[in-house]
Amino acid sequence: MAACRGGAGPARGDTECILEPLSLPESPGGVDAVESSPCVPCIFCEECYLLAEQNQLLKHMIIEHKLVIADVKLVADFRSYILYWKRRFAEQPVTDFCSVIRTNSKAPLEEQDNYFLLCDVLPEDRLLREQLQQKRLREILEQQQQERCDTSFHSMCMFCDQEFTGNRSVLLNHMAREHAFNIGLPDNIVNCYEFLAVLQGKLDNLQCLYCEKVFRDKNTLKDHMRKKQHRRINAKNKEYDKFYIINYLEFGKSWEEVQSEDDRELLDNLEEDWSDWEEHPVCAVCLFCEQQADTTEKLYLHMQKSHGFDFPKIKSEHGLNFYQQVKLVNFIRREIHHCRCYNCQEKFQSKEVLISHMEETKHIAFLPARSTWDQPQYYFPTYENDTLLCTLSDSEDVITEDQSEEVPVVSEDISSLKALKQSSVLNQLLCKENKSWEKF
Repeated sequence: MAACRGGAGPARGDTECILEPLSLPESPGGVDAVESSPCVPCIFCEECYLLAEQNQLLKHMIIEHKLVIADVKLVADFRSYILYWKRRFAEQPVTDFCSVIRTNSKAPLEEQDNYFLLCDVLPEDRLLREQLQQKRLREILEQQQQERCDTSFHSMCMFCDQEFTGNRSVLLNHMAREHAFNIGLPDNIVNCYEFLAVLQGKLDNLQCLYCEKVFRDKNTLKDHMRKKQHRRINAKNKEYDKFYIINYLEFGKSWEEVQSEDDRELLDNLEEDWSDWEEHPVCAVCLFCEQQADTTEKLYLHMQKSHGFDFPKIKSEHGLNFYQQVKLVNFIRREIHHCRCYNCQEKFQSKEVLISHMEETKHIAFLPARSTWDQPQYYFPTYENDTLLCTLSDSEDVITEDQSEEVPVVSEDISSLKALKQSSVLNQLLCKENKSWEKF
Protein backbone atom coordinates (compact mmCIF):
# COMPACT_ATOMS: atom_id res chain seq x y z
CA MET A 1 0.00 0.00 0.00
CA ALA A 2 1.30 3.47 -0.85
CA ALA A 3 1.17 6.13 1.83
CA CYS A 4 1.86 9.86 1.87
CA ARG A 5 3.79 10.40 5.06
CA GLY A 6 5.10 13.17 7.18
CA GLY A 7 7.58 10.50 8.26
CA ALA A 8 8.06 7.16 9.99
CA GLY A 9 8.42 6.08 13.60
CA PRO A 10 11.57 6.69 15.66
CA ALA A 11 14.69 4.69 14.91
CA ARG A 12 17.33 4.29 17.60
CA GLY A 13 20.90 3.12 17.23
CA ASP A 14 24.22 4.10 15.71
CA THR A 15 22.48 5.05 12.46
CA GLU A 16 19.91 7.25 14.18
CA CYS A 17 18.78 10.05 11.91
CA ILE A 18 18.58 13.65 13.05
CA LEU A 19 14.83 14.15 12.62
CA GLU A 20 12.26 11.47 13.37
CA PRO A 21 9.28 11.53 10.94
CA LEU A 22 5.68 10.92 11.96
CA SER A 23 3.02 8.83 10.21
CA LEU A 24 -0.21 9.88 8.52
CA PRO A 25 -3.08 7.47 7.72
CA GLU A 26 -2.44 5.27 4.71
CA SER A 27 -4.27 5.80 1.45
CA PRO A 28 -4.81 3.36 -1.43
CA GLY A 29 -2.74 3.43 -4.58
CA GLY A 30 0.43 1.97 -6.03
CA VAL A 31 3.50 3.02 -7.95
CA ASP A 32 1.49 3.52 -11.14
CA ALA A 33 -0.83 5.92 -9.35
CA VAL A 34 2.18 7.84 -8.05
CA GLU A 35 3.38 8.56 -11.60
CA SER A 36 0.61 11.13 -12.07
CA SER A 37 0.38 12.33 -8.47
CA PRO A 38 2.30 15.10 -6.65
CA CYS A 39 3.85 12.43 -4.41
CA VAL A 40 7.34 10.98 -4.68
CA PRO A 41 7.78 7.24 -3.99
CA CYS A 42 10.59 5.55 -2.16
CA ILE A 43 13.07 3.97 -4.57
CA PHE A 44 12.86 0.59 -2.81
CA CYS A 45 9.38 0.26 -1.29
CA GLU A 46 5.81 1.52 -1.67
CA GLU A 47 6.14 4.38 0.81
CA CYS A 48 5.25 7.71 -0.79
CA TYR A 49 5.83 11.30 0.31
CA LEU A 50 4.61 14.68 -0.83
CA LEU A 51 7.09 16.53 -3.02
CA ALA A 52 7.36 19.23 -0.34
CA GLU A 53 8.46 16.52 2.11
CA GLN A 54 11.59 15.62 0.16
CA ASN A 55 13.76 15.55 3.26
CA GLN A 56 11.44 13.06 4.94
CA LEU A 57 11.78 10.72 1.97
CA LEU A 58 15.58 11.02 2.03
CA LYS A 59 15.62 10.19 5.75
CA HIS A 60 13.33 7.23 5.18
CA MET A 61 15.68 5.82 2.54
CA ILE A 62 18.70 6.32 4.79
CA ILE A 63 17.07 4.69 7.84
CA GLU A 64 15.15 1.89 6.17
CA HIS A 65 17.21 1.15 3.06
CA LYS A 66 20.70 2.56 3.84
CA LEU A 67 20.69 4.64 0.65
CA VAL A 68 22.44 8.03 0.55
CA ILE A 69 21.99 10.33 -2.47
CA ALA A 70 24.91 12.72 -2.88
CA ASP A 71 24.42 16.41 -3.76
CA VAL A 72 20.67 16.01 -3.94
CA LYS A 73 20.23 19.80 -3.89
CA LEU A 74 21.81 19.88 -7.37
CA VAL A 75 19.21 17.51 -8.84
CA ALA A 76 17.05 19.67 -11.10
CA ASP A 77 13.92 17.50 -10.99
CA PHE A 78 13.89 15.43 -7.80
CA ARG A 79 10.71 13.49 -8.58
CA SER A 80 11.84 12.45 -12.08
CA TYR A 81 15.23 11.48 -10.65
CA ILE A 82 13.65 9.22 -8.01
CA LEU A 83 11.24 7.63 -10.49
CA TYR A 84 14.10 6.85 -12.88
CA TRP A 85 16.17 5.08 -10.24
CA LYS A 86 13.13 3.26 -8.88
CA ARG A 87 12.72 1.66 -12.32
CA ARG A 88 16.45 0.90 -12.67
CA PHE A 89 16.76 -0.68 -9.19
CA ALA A 90 13.79 -2.89 -10.04
CA GLU A 91 15.80 -4.18 -13.02
CA GLN A 92 19.23 -4.61 -11.40
CA PRO A 93 20.59 -4.86 -7.83
CA VAL A 94 21.62 -1.66 -6.08
CA THR A 95 25.27 -2.80 -5.90
CA ASP A 96 25.48 -2.56 -9.71
CA PHE A 97 25.15 1.21 -9.40
CA CYS A 98 26.14 2.36 -5.91
CA SER A 99 29.38 2.54 -3.97
CA VAL A 100 29.26 0.71 -0.62
CA ILE A 101 30.28 2.54 2.55
CA ARG A 102 30.82 0.38 5.62
CA THR A 103 30.40 1.96 9.06
CA ASN A 104 31.74 0.58 12.34
CA SER A 105 34.20 -1.47 10.28
CA LYS A 106 36.23 -2.40 13.37
CA ALA A 107 33.18 -3.66 15.26
CA PRO A 108 31.88 -7.24 15.15
CA LEU A 109 30.24 -8.20 11.88
CA GLU A 110 26.70 -8.06 13.29
CA GLU A 111 27.24 -4.44 14.42
CA GLN A 112 28.52 -3.23 11.05
CA ASP A 113 26.32 -1.40 8.55
CA ASN A 114 26.64 -1.06 4.79
CA TYR A 115 25.37 2.17 3.23
CA PHE A 116 24.89 2.64 -0.52
CA LEU A 117 26.02 5.92 -2.09
CA LEU A 118 24.31 7.07 -5.28
CA CYS A 119 26.23 9.93 -6.88
CA ASP A 120 27.27 11.42 -10.22
CA VAL A 121 30.56 9.51 -10.20
CA LEU A 122 28.40 6.86 -11.85
CA PRO A 123 28.21 7.88 -15.56
CA GLU A 124 24.54 6.93 -15.80
CA ASP A 125 23.68 9.08 -12.79
CA ARG A 126 25.65 12.05 -14.11
CA LEU A 127 23.99 11.77 -17.52
CA LEU A 128 20.58 11.68 -15.87
CA ARG A 129 21.37 14.77 -13.79
CA GLU A 130 22.63 16.64 -16.84
CA GLN A 131 19.52 15.75 -18.86
CA LEU A 132 17.22 16.89 -16.04
CA GLN A 133 19.19 20.12 -15.72
CA GLN A 134 18.96 20.80 -19.46
CA LYS A 135 15.21 20.14 -19.41
CA ARG A 136 14.74 22.52 -16.50
CA LEU A 137 16.91 25.15 -18.20
CA ARG A 138 14.76 25.03 -21.34
CA GLU A 139 11.60 25.40 -19.27
CA ILE A 140 12.98 28.26 -17.20
CA LEU A 141 14.24 30.15 -20.28
CA GLU A 142 10.81 29.85 -21.84
CA GLN A 143 9.26 31.20 -18.66
CA GLN A 144 11.76 34.07 -18.54
CA GLN A 145 11.08 35.02 -22.16
CA GLN A 146 7.35 35.00 -21.50
CA GLU A 147 7.78 37.35 -18.52
CA ARG A 148 10.07 39.64 -20.53
CA CYS A 149 7.37 40.15 -23.16
CA ASP A 150 4.40 40.19 -20.78
CA THR A 151 2.54 43.52 -20.77
CA SER A 152 -0.26 42.38 -18.45
CA PHE A 153 1.86 42.68 -15.28
CA HIS A 154 0.05 44.35 -12.37
CA SER A 155 1.41 44.92 -8.86
CA MET A 156 1.76 47.43 -6.02
CA CYS A 157 5.10 48.77 -4.81
CA MET A 158 6.17 47.16 -1.53
CA PHE A 159 7.35 50.48 -0.09
CA CYS A 160 4.70 52.98 -1.22
CA ASP A 161 1.11 53.03 -2.45
CA GLN A 162 1.98 53.43 -6.12
CA GLU A 163 0.45 50.89 -8.49
CA PHE A 164 2.17 49.61 -11.64
CA THR A 165 0.84 47.95 -14.78
CA GLY A 166 2.48 46.91 -18.02
CA ASN A 167 5.86 45.22 -17.85
CA ARG A 168 7.50 44.01 -14.62
CA SER A 169 10.58 46.16 -15.31
CA VAL A 170 8.58 49.31 -14.54
CA LEU A 171 8.00 48.22 -10.94
CA LEU A 172 11.49 46.79 -10.37
CA ASN A 173 13.18 49.91 -11.74
CA HIS A 174 10.90 52.12 -9.61
CA MET A 175 11.85 50.27 -6.39
CA ALA A 176 15.54 50.49 -7.27
CA ARG A 177 15.41 54.17 -8.19
CA GLU A 178 12.94 55.57 -5.64
CA HIS A 179 13.49 53.26 -2.66
CA ALA A 180 17.07 52.06 -3.19
CA PHE A 181 15.77 48.49 -3.23
CA ASN A 182 17.67 46.63 -5.93
CA ILE A 183 17.09 42.92 -6.51
CA GLY A 184 18.94 42.89 -9.81
CA LEU A 185 18.20 43.51 -13.47
CA PRO A 186 14.67 42.51 -14.51
CA ASP A 187 16.05 40.27 -17.27
CA ASN A 188 18.00 38.25 -14.69
CA ILE A 189 14.85 37.37 -12.73
CA VAL A 190 12.39 34.57 -13.37
CA ASN A 191 9.04 33.74 -11.71
CA CYS A 192 8.77 37.39 -10.78
CA TYR A 193 5.22 37.20 -9.38
CA GLU A 194 6.21 34.48 -6.92
CA PHE A 195 9.41 36.35 -6.01
CA LEU A 196 7.51 39.54 -5.17
CA ALA A 197 4.93 37.53 -3.20
CA VAL A 198 7.70 35.95 -1.08
CA LEU A 199 9.24 39.37 -0.35
CA GLN A 200 5.86 40.94 0.44
CA GLY A 201 5.05 38.06 2.77
CA LYS A 202 8.22 38.69 4.76
CA LEU A 203 7.44 42.40 5.05
CA ASP A 204 3.86 41.60 6.12
CA ASN A 205 5.36 39.43 8.86
CA LEU A 206 7.50 42.42 9.93
CA GLN A 207 10.73 40.70 8.88
CA CYS A 208 13.76 42.56 7.53
CA LEU A 209 14.61 41.26 4.06
CA TYR A 210 18.37 41.43 4.64
CA CYS A 211 19.16 40.49 8.26
CA GLU A 212 15.80 38.66 8.57
CA LYS A 213 15.10 39.92 12.09
CA VAL A 214 11.46 40.34 13.09
CA PHE A 215 10.25 43.69 14.50
CA ARG A 216 7.28 44.72 16.64
CA ASP A 217 5.59 47.02 14.12
CA LYS A 218 5.82 48.26 10.54
CA ASN A 219 7.29 51.68 11.35
CA THR A 220 10.13 50.14 13.38
CA LEU A 221 10.86 47.77 10.50
CA LYS A 222 10.92 50.62 7.96
CA ASP A 223 13.26 52.72 10.12
CA HIS A 224 15.57 49.76 10.63
CA MET A 225 15.81 48.95 6.92
CA ARG A 226 16.39 52.60 6.04
CA LYS A 227 18.98 53.39 8.74
CA LYS A 228 20.87 50.11 8.40
CA GLN A 229 20.68 50.22 4.60
CA HIS A 230 18.98 46.83 4.65
CA ARG A 231 16.79 47.52 1.64
CA ARG A 232 18.17 44.49 -0.15
CA ILE A 233 17.80 40.75 0.05
CA ASN A 234 20.07 38.31 1.84
CA ALA A 235 22.13 36.77 -0.97
CA LYS A 236 23.03 33.81 1.26
CA ASN A 237 19.37 32.83 1.63
CA LYS A 238 18.95 29.83 -0.71
CA GLU A 239 15.20 30.50 -0.83
CA TYR A 240 15.87 33.19 -3.45
CA ASP A 241 18.09 31.09 -5.73
CA LYS A 242 15.22 29.79 -7.86
CA PHE A 243 14.29 33.35 -8.88
CA TYR A 244 17.62 34.11 -10.60
CA ILE A 245 18.42 32.71 -14.02
CA ILE A 246 22.13 32.33 -13.20
CA ASN A 247 21.35 29.40 -10.92
CA TYR A 248 20.01 27.36 -13.84
CA LEU A 249 22.83 27.93 -16.34
CA GLU A 250 25.54 25.43 -15.40
CA PHE A 251 25.09 21.91 -14.13
CA GLY A 252 26.13 21.41 -10.52
CA LYS A 253 27.05 25.08 -9.92
CA SER A 254 25.39 27.75 -7.82
CA TRP A 255 25.49 31.46 -8.62
CA GLU A 256 28.37 31.87 -6.15
CA GLU A 257 30.52 29.34 -8.00
CA VAL A 258 29.70 30.81 -11.41
CA GLN A 259 30.42 34.31 -10.13
CA SER A 260 33.69 33.28 -8.47
CA GLU A 261 34.89 31.74 -11.74
CA ASP A 262 34.12 35.00 -13.55
CA ASP A 263 35.98 36.94 -10.86
CA ARG A 264 39.03 34.68 -11.16
CA GLU A 265 39.21 35.31 -14.88
CA LEU A 266 39.27 39.05 -14.22
CA LEU A 267 41.88 38.75 -11.49
CA ASP A 268 44.23 36.70 -13.65
CA ASN A 269 45.28 39.91 -15.39
CA LEU A 270 45.56 42.03 -12.26
CA GLU A 271 48.19 42.24 -9.56
CA GLU A 272 47.17 40.67 -6.28
CA ASP A 273 46.23 43.36 -3.81
CA TRP A 274 44.96 42.29 -0.41
CA SER A 275 45.14 45.71 1.23
CA ASP A 276 41.35 46.11 1.32
CA TRP A 277 40.66 42.56 2.49
CA GLU A 278 38.00 42.38 5.19
CA GLU A 279 37.36 39.10 6.96
CA HIS A 280 33.71 38.22 7.31
CA PRO A 281 32.43 37.46 10.84
CA VAL A 282 32.10 33.83 11.80
CA CYS A 283 28.63 33.84 13.46
CA ALA A 284 29.16 30.33 14.86
CA VAL A 285 26.59 28.85 17.26
CA CYS A 286 27.26 27.39 20.71
CA LEU A 287 27.13 23.60 21.05
CA PHE A 288 24.67 23.81 23.95
CA CYS A 289 22.48 26.90 23.44
CA GLU A 290 21.47 29.46 20.79
CA GLN A 291 24.30 31.90 21.62
CA GLN A 292 26.26 33.11 18.58
CA ALA A 293 29.68 34.74 18.36
CA ASP A 294 31.59 36.46 15.55
CA THR A 295 34.90 34.80 16.48
CA THR A 296 35.77 31.30 17.66
CA GLU A 297 37.64 32.78 20.64
CA LYS A 298 34.45 34.47 21.88
CA LEU A 299 32.44 31.30 21.30
CA TYR A 300 34.92 29.11 23.18
CA LEU A 301 34.97 31.63 26.04
CA HIS A 302 31.17 31.59 26.19
CA MET A 303 31.03 27.77 26.31
CA GLN A 304 33.64 27.71 29.05
CA LYS A 305 32.05 30.38 31.26
CA SER A 306 28.37 29.58 30.64
CA HIS A 307 28.49 25.79 30.38
CA GLY A 308 31.82 24.63 31.77
CA PHE A 309 32.89 23.13 28.44
CA ASP A 310 36.48 24.04 27.56
CA PHE A 311 36.87 23.05 23.91
CA PRO A 312 40.54 24.16 23.47
CA LYS A 313 41.50 22.27 26.64
CA ILE A 314 39.70 19.12 25.52
CA LYS A 315 41.29 19.40 22.08
CA SER A 316 44.74 19.71 23.62
CA GLU A 317 44.35 17.00 26.28
CA HIS A 318 43.01 14.44 23.82
CA GLY A 319 45.33 15.46 20.97
CA LEU A 320 42.41 15.85 18.55
CA ASN A 321 43.28 16.44 14.92
CA PHE A 322 40.98 18.29 12.53
CA TYR A 323 38.89 15.27 11.54
CA GLN A 324 38.43 14.14 15.13
CA GLN A 325 37.24 17.63 16.05
CA VAL A 326 34.70 17.48 13.23
CA LYS A 327 33.37 14.14 14.46
CA LEU A 328 33.24 15.37 18.06
CA VAL A 329 31.27 18.51 17.14
CA ASN A 330 28.80 16.54 15.01
CA PHE A 331 28.43 13.93 17.77
CA ILE A 332 27.68 16.54 20.44
CA ARG A 333 25.28 18.40 18.13
CA ARG A 334 23.34 15.18 17.48
CA GLU A 335 23.13 14.15 21.13
CA ILE A 336 21.98 17.64 22.19
CA HIS A 337 19.40 17.65 19.39
CA HIS A 338 17.98 14.40 20.78
CA CYS A 339 17.98 15.88 24.31
CA ARG A 340 20.30 13.11 25.46
CA CYS A 341 23.28 13.42 27.80
CA TYR A 342 26.33 12.20 25.91
CA ASN A 343 27.88 10.80 29.10
CA CYS A 344 25.10 8.94 30.93
CA GLN A 345 22.75 8.62 27.90
CA GLU A 346 19.75 9.81 29.94
CA LYS A 347 17.05 11.51 27.82
CA PHE A 348 15.16 14.66 28.81
CA GLN A 349 12.02 16.49 27.73
CA SER A 350 13.82 19.64 26.57
CA LYS A 351 17.29 20.97 25.81
CA GLU A 352 17.09 23.36 28.75
CA VAL A 353 16.51 20.53 31.24
CA LEU A 354 19.26 18.49 29.56
CA ILE A 355 21.83 21.29 29.81
CA SER A 356 20.94 21.91 33.47
CA HIS A 357 21.51 18.21 34.18
CA MET A 358 24.84 18.14 32.34
CA GLU A 359 26.10 21.28 34.07
CA GLU A 360 25.04 20.14 37.55
CA THR A 361 26.53 16.65 37.17
CA LYS A 362 29.63 17.98 35.36
CA HIS A 363 28.84 15.53 32.54
CA ILE A 364 29.25 18.39 30.10
CA ALA A 365 32.97 18.79 30.83
CA PHE A 366 34.06 15.22 30.09
CA LEU A 367 33.96 13.22 26.90
CA PRO A 368 32.64 9.65 26.73
CA ALA A 369 34.88 6.87 25.43
CA ARG A 370 36.53 7.77 22.13
CA SER A 371 34.90 4.80 20.41
CA THR A 372 31.49 6.38 21.09
CA TRP A 373 32.04 9.48 18.95
CA ASP A 374 35.14 8.77 16.82
CA GLN A 375 33.09 7.01 14.14
CA PRO A 376 32.70 7.54 10.35
CA GLN A 377 29.03 8.56 10.52
CA TYR A 378 29.99 11.72 12.41
CA TYR A 379 31.88 13.01 9.38
CA PHE A 380 28.41 14.05 8.15
CA PRO A 381 27.30 17.42 9.60
CA THR A 382 24.37 17.33 11.99
CA TYR A 383 23.41 20.79 10.70
CA GLU A 384 24.36 21.64 7.13
CA ASN A 385 24.94 25.33 8.02
CA ASP A 386 27.16 24.64 11.05
CA THR A 387 29.74 27.44 10.73
CA LEU A 388 31.71 26.11 13.70
CA LEU A 389 32.93 23.23 11.51
CA CYS A 390 34.53 25.74 9.13
CA THR A 391 36.60 27.28 11.93
CA LEU A 392 38.21 24.06 13.20
CA SER A 393 41.88 23.47 12.51
CA ASP A 394 44.84 21.48 13.71
CA SER A 395 46.32 23.53 16.51
CA GLU A 396 50.08 24.00 16.53
CA ASP A 397 50.17 23.59 20.29
CA VAL A 398 48.27 20.28 20.28
CA ILE A 399 50.77 17.59 21.30
CA THR A 400 49.85 13.96 20.94
CA GLU A 401 51.19 11.13 23.09
CA ASP A 402 53.76 10.24 20.43
CA GLN A 403 55.18 13.76 20.30
CA SER A 404 57.76 15.40 22.53
CA GLU A 405 57.38 18.95 23.80
CA GLU A 406 61.05 19.72 23.27
CA VAL A 407 61.87 18.80 19.70
CA PRO A 408 64.91 20.74 18.45
CA VAL A 409 64.59 22.35 15.02
CA VAL A 410 67.86 23.05 13.16
CA SER A 411 67.65 25.21 10.08
CA GLU A 412 69.91 24.63 7.08
CA ASP A 413 71.69 27.39 5.19
CA ILE A 414 70.03 27.71 1.79
CA SER A 415 72.27 30.45 0.44
CA SER A 416 73.96 27.89 -1.83
CA LEU A 417 71.51 25.38 -3.26
CA LYS A 418 74.32 23.33 -4.85
CA ALA A 419 76.12 22.97 -1.53
CA LEU A 420 72.82 22.17 0.17
CA LYS A 421 72.14 19.27 -2.21
CA GLN A 422 75.56 17.80 -1.40
CA SER A 423 75.57 18.33 2.37
CA SER A 424 71.91 18.27 3.34
CA VAL A 425 70.99 16.08 6.29
CA LEU A 426 67.95 14.94 4.34
CA ASN A 427 70.18 13.95 1.41
CA GLN A 428 72.41 11.90 3.72
CA LEU A 429 69.40 10.12 5.20
CA LEU A 430 68.10 9.40 1.71
CA CYS A 431 71.44 7.84 0.69
CA LYS A 432 71.40 5.60 3.74
CA GLU A 433 67.84 4.53 2.97
CA ASN A 434 68.77 3.67 -0.64
CA LYS A 435 71.74 1.58 0.48
CA SER A 436 69.57 -0.37 2.92
CA TRP A 437 67.13 -1.18 0.11
CA GLU A 438 69.98 -2.29 -2.19
CA LYS A 439 70.82 -5.09 0.27
CA PHE A 440 67.50 -6.67 -0.54
